[in-house]
Amino acid sequence: MTNEAILLVGRKAPHAREVYETHANRLGRRASVGDVHVATYENEPVRELRETFAEIEGDRVYAVPMTTAHTFDTTDGVPAALSYVPGEVRYCEPVGRSPAVTDILVQRASEVLRADDDASLVLVGFGSSSKPYQRQTTEYHAARLSDQSDYGEVLTCYLLQNPTVECVRYNTSNSRTVAVPLFLTRSEATTEEIPAKLELERGGIEYADPLGDHVRVTDAIHAEVEKQRVLATSEDDPASFETRLARNRRPVATDGEGIRR
Repeated sequence: MTNEAILLVGRKAPHAREVYETHANRLGRRASVGDVHVATYENEPVRELRETFAEIEGDRVYAVPMTTAHTFDTTDGVPAALSYVPGEVRYCEPVGRSPAVTDILVQRASEVLRADDDASLVLVGFGSSSKPYQRQTTEYHAARLSDQSDYGEVLTCYLLQNPTVECVRYNTSNSRTVAVPLFLTRSEATTEEIPAKLELERGGIEYADPLGDHVRVTDAIHAEVEKQRVLATSEDDPASFETRLARNRRPVATDGEGIRR
């Protein structure tokens, strides 16, 4: 019988590990694996995580990046660090594209502003000047919310690309607006940058919590692990984007990280 484990990998942030541990505890009760590990890093995934990863026991390890969409870290540093895991690694897709996340966004928004035709919902994504993943995920949920929620309009904005967070007040058509950060955990971005750019003190815009430790996030993680479990035992296992990352990203000698222990 294959000994399996789950590995949740994310950036350090205030309360982040607490959120990750909450999801890990739930997964430990429902996912039928040997262990659920949590690993966090600050700046350099390979340097900070290689020793921890080398000690993970399991014939197969499902590694889940704890972010709503791929970033430079999750497409480069994290998969390179995963090369130190002794067992087979199944690198999972970030859970931000899960339909379960749409449910959370509606709930977070409605907790602070009731949905109706004269209310606007704004999704705030991190964005990227070079990678499309954050924008794709934000627009995916915006389209679903436009179809499935009762808000009069659903818009998107970003910290690092247009339309920017600062433009929200000028882009909405309604007098009442709720902004929901499409972030997994609280961070400097969600607690300081976004509120400042929204100018919340002026009124007219309510601000919701990020996804956090909502049980539907756990559902999304579990679903991704189960998908990878089926693919791992299938004769027709497609080489997904994440699979190629895990296979091809390795620490390089020029960075002083090229020797596996």
